[in-house]
Amino acid sequence: MGIDTDGRGTPRAGHARLGELCLRLTDRSGPLALGERGLRLVEFITSELRADRAPADLDDAFDELEEELLADGHSAGLGSYRTTPTPLTPGFQPLPVAGQGRPSLHVLACPRGHCGRVEAPDDDAPHPACRIFDQPLRTVPLR
Repeated sequence: MGIDTDGRGTPRAGHARLGELCLRLTDRSGPLALGERGLRLVEFITSELRADRAPADLDDAFDELEEELLADGHSAGLGSYRTTPTPLTPGFQPLPVAGQGRPSLHVLACPRGHCGRVEAPDDDAPHPACRIFDQPLRTVPLR
């Protein structure tokens, strides 16, 4: 069974490489170590997305960025590799339960719905930000 796409090859859960780029830009262990060309590609991609360009329209730029990441020693490129495959939900992470044994009633997700980044809320901290769009992640109620 294949991944459900929107007709342009983008998984319905969002653009997987955009989600991975977003996660890498927010990594607390340090900035994404790239050379000048790689940093220019990140700036190009983010500026185009902020100007409402569709992520799938930037696949060539994502390909170039992936090549730069691999050349700079990032062995996974923009891949989101796991030990347990999740073919129908690329980019989504397992959700932890909330305090006192109750499941989360909402999650935090991409502010524009372009990628599959999802995080559990932390009531003691401000919403994490999307570094692609310079906006806090949006609250999405679970149904």
